[in-house]
This record gives sequence, structure tokens and C-alpha cells, in this order.
Amino acid sequence: MLDIRRLTSYSRAEKLRELPKIHNPILGLYHNRIYTTNSMSKSIFTKDYKEIINRLKQARIDAGLSQQAVADKFGKPQSYVSKIESGERRLDIAEAKKFAIIYKKDISFFIK
Repeated sequence: MLDIRRLTSYSRAEKLRELPKIHNPILGLYHNRIYTTNSMSKSIFTKDYKEIINRLKQARIDAGLSQQAVADKFGKPQSYVSKIESGERRLDIAEAKKFAIIYKKDISFFIK
């Protein structure tokens, strides 16, 4: 028997083919599907990295500085320091060196 509904409606695959293809890996969208990436989570959230960030935050507190005061010394917005301390932004070695100077600590304090 012939199914009339089948002739008038599209299958899900046919509907997806008609939609414009989206390719934006930064937002996690690809071909109308959402996916997750593990590109940064492997290195940013390692145990060692978390310890470095915790030492960085503790050094700031020990120095009696607010995030805003540190950001002013860098010439950056307060969110810059906040994102580094929360792990949202990756800290590179040049920045770590600058933090060490501001906090009057040796660079080895952060990378013990």
C-alpha cells in the first residue's frame, strides 16, 4: 500500500540536507549539530596547571593586591586577571614572569 504521508513529508535527513551548513568550531557547531571539543581541556585543567593557578592567586592575596590593582599594572581590564585565575584564559610563561615581578616572587614559586 502507498503511504501518502511519505510522499508529502520530508524525512529528517532530507530536511537537514536543505538547511545551510554551519561550520564554526569555536562555537561548537558543525553541520547543524552541536559537538564538544577537547582541544584545550587536556592542558588547561591538568592537576599541575591548577596548582600553578592556585599559587598565582595565593601570591596575589599574600601581596595584598586586588585583581583590579594587578590588572592596572598590566594595563589590562580586571577580567583579564579573573579569567587567568579561574582557568578560563591560559597563562603563558611570559605572563607568569610578569606576575612574579608584580607579586615580588621568584618564577619558581609558581612552577614548584
